[in-house]
Amino acid sequence: MEIYASTFLININLKVIDVLIVILCLSAILFYCYSIYSAVVTFGESHIYAPNFYPPITILKPICGLDRDIYENLATFCRQEYSTYQIIFSVRSPQDPGIDVVKQIIRDFPRLDIHLIICERIIGTNLKVSNLANALSFAKYEILVIADSDIRVGEDYLQRVIQPLHDKNVGVVTCLFRSRAQEWVEILEAIGTACYIHATSLAGKQLEGMKCAFGSTIVIRKEVLEAIGGFEAIADDLADDFQLGYLPARAGYKVVLSDYIVEHVLSTKTVVDSINRQIRWSQCIRVTGFWSYLGLVFTYGNVISLILSFVTQGSFFIYFALVVTWVIRLIMGWFIGVKFLQDSTARKYLWLVPLWDFLSLIIWGCGLFSNTIEWHGRYFKLSKYGKLFPYHCKNT
Repeated sequence: MEIYASTFLININLKVIDVLIVILCLSAILFYCYSIYSAVVTFGESHIYAPNFYPPITILKPICGLDRDIYENLATFCRQEYSTYQIIFSVRSPQDPGIDVVKQIIRDFPRLDIHLIICERIIGTNLKVSNLANALSFAKYEILVIADSDIRVGEDYLQRVIQPLHDKNVGVVTCLFRSRAQEWVEILEAIGTACYIHATSLAGKQLEGMKCAFGSTIVIRKEVLEAIGGFEAIADDLADDFQLGYLPARAGYKVVLSDYIVEHVLSTKTVVDSINRQIRWSQCIRVTGFWSYLGLVFTYGNVISLILSFVTQGSFFIYFALVVTWVIRLIMGWFIGVKFLQDSTARKYLWLVPLWDFLSLIIWGCGLFSNTIEWHGRYFKLSKYGKLFPYHCKNT
């Protein structure tokens, strides 16, 4: 009798797990399909260009250390087919190695309006935001373009990203990006960005509208920046780029995703560096929307279902459901990473998507439970509202 009861309970448990696996597979499939739909809608949108709309622009470039190919990255902003623009490179430390690169840029492009600002003033724990605030004092023009030093663009970049601002209701413009990768660690990062991270961004845009910005490019009017409290309002935030889209959206301005895609030059040296950066990005997502972040677990239904099916030795139907899920996962990766983003790394290494998904689930868990951050050799505690509090500085 006891043996029969035990067998009965095991069968019930297996059936419950089978149902759970099917639910996880379905949740993942729904996410993949909706992401493809969101990409089709986003990249199919018509963009109106105003032929005579070329207002003067100030580009703010915060510099901290040496990114890979930093000279060429910065030089692409100096080769713009645009009539009037100013570039301000801002550095906090007088010993920063990026200073020599910027000085070379100034020598190589003598006709451009380029300034190098070296200022140690700190307005908060996020030193990048302090860099931007220090540069803002020297900005001549009303429209600001902010882009990280590891971003590379084409000569038509300014012409394209500025266009949505011809609508006075638009306060912020931002861009998606594709990665330039060399080492295998960078390749995995690039796959994750092209075939997963942008999928969640596009799905979120379709569900709620564009309510954030990406550090790859943020175009913002000075008056909008002032309306949200200036850089001082985000001086302690981990997700400063998110806030430069979220706060204007909350203040009633439109945030627009440009049809221009920039390039992000990865310079990851070790696996640890890559994992730390990915965890930091995950923490950014968590502090900007905890329940949304928690819901991301269902986008990993393919991974969790696969683990459960191997542990419980699932049925033929379960394995069939898994195959369908993974096929659709790869289709989503191809649609977004290859077809729409035209990411060469995604095209060549699409088969690495399963490996990335397993690693990404682990990173998601670390981002959920971790409240410590290592960033440029400095250590911080992260509050639940996304504020940074230094608690230890690493000597370098």
